[in-house]
Amino acid sequence: MENKDSRRNFIKNSLLFGLGGGAISLISACNETKDPENKGPMVKVLTTDGKLVEVPVSSINPKENVGPEESRKGIPGRNFVMVIDLAKCKNARKCVESCQKAHDLEINEEHMKVQLLRDSEDGPLYWLPKPCFHCNQPPCVTVCPTGATYKRDDNIVLIDNTRCIGCKFCVSSCPYSSRSFNWKHKKIFDRSDIKYSPETSVPRAEGTVMKCDFCPDMAREGKLPHCVTGCPMGVIYYGDKNEDIVTNGEESLQFSKVIKEKGGYRYLEYLGTKPNVYYLPPVNRQFPVERGFDIDKQILERYKNVPEVKDFLEKGNS
Repeated sequence: MENKDSRRNFIKNSLLFGLGGGAISLISACNETKDPENKGPMVKVLTTDGKLVEVPVSSINPKENVGPEESRKGIPGRNFVMVIDLAKCKNARKCVESCQKAHDLEINEEHMKVQLLRDSEDGPLYWLPKPCFHCNQPPCVTVCPTGATYKRDDNIVLIDNTRCIGCKFCVSSCPYSSRSFNWKHKKIFDRSDIKYSPETSVPRAEGTVMKCDFCPDMAREGKLPHCVTGCPMGVIYYGDKNEDIVTNGEESLQFSKVIKEKGGYRYLEYLGTKPNVYYLPPVNRQFPVERGFDIDKQILERYKNVPEVKDFLEKGNS
């Protein structure tokens, strides 16, 4: 419980967008206090120029669910990035499940995938969480004939399903296989009570394309993406490249420093898509890769052709 409580406290006191035009930094300075003028609880935060200020919590209002046109503007002054520490991942799959719950996805629909990789014949296996990479040069945007897929100034690539015609050009153009098609939307996910927004990807629309959206609706509320807060191992860091800070909700890192010192890299860099998701290599891993085999058998079947997984399955059936 202590782990989850500290995570909640961080999210409660963290701001991912500016107050009144971009004043507030990603990292808040301390916990809430009481406003002496009885305006409600106060929170101390850092401005982008390093000054400590105290503002009423009531002044940090979550934005309403923005519509398709408003969602194209992005959050001013932001440059969102994600850093994934492969040394910490044990395939707990909580990032996948948290994303599925938030986006009304079924068990076989995944915006966040976890792949089992090996870089060379003699190299070790490791787990690689794989969201959409929100590229700076996204081929999906280039091929979309209706403008349904678009890139914002804050680095986020979104899909407007009110414009999507289901041609799947973007699916075939994505070198990372980050997109999927909504063949059928089950009635159990009836979200007719809310206004559609590309920032939440719900309500979904049958016959349109879906993908990871970097949870910009959460950013507007000063919260981290669902995959970040869902991960019990603190594998995923999210933040603002302009501020040079990323966080997993408990630990905050200087983005440029950690990428340089830990050999951070971008997946399939040679393609020239310039992704905004970075990986820290799986060195000094915290868990043996076999720990990730303790998952639902239906999911484990995906890796059944890997010798180590095949041996594990055979032992389980003997």
